Amino acid sequence: QVQLVESGGGSAQGGGSLRLSCAASGNPFSMYCMGWFRQAPGKEREWVALIDSAGSPVYADSVSGRSTISRDNAKNTLSLQMSSLIPEDSAMYYCAATYPKYGVSMYCPRSPADFTYWGQGTQVTVSS
Repeated sequence: QVQLVESGGGSAQGGGSLRLSCAASGNPFSMYCMGWFRQAPGKEREWVALIDSAGSPVYADSVSGRSTISRDNAKNTLSLQMSSLIPEDSAMYYCAATYPKYGVSMYCPRSPADFTYWGQGTQVTVSS
């Protein structure tokens, strides 16, 4: 069982930066795939960035080059640094965790449906 609590959302001007944080309780945090997802009004929830237990990140095209996901397994925390913000980044951002999947090799899923644990979300609003 994992409990996730996000923080760091808020309002920003276009071109600005925000850092989102997620505090996790429960073990084993280090074994989980961790991800950031977002959902804008009237749209489906989409993945933004994922990081596996080894710390390897993957980014959605929409944020690639503008965002950095990181994790601290010793502190059970997950972060997302976003820069060069655009109004299209406005959404509720969620931290999520799940066990990795196993195919030819171990991997982190990208579908929200495959993630087991979710935080309550933190709102990000970017003005032009």
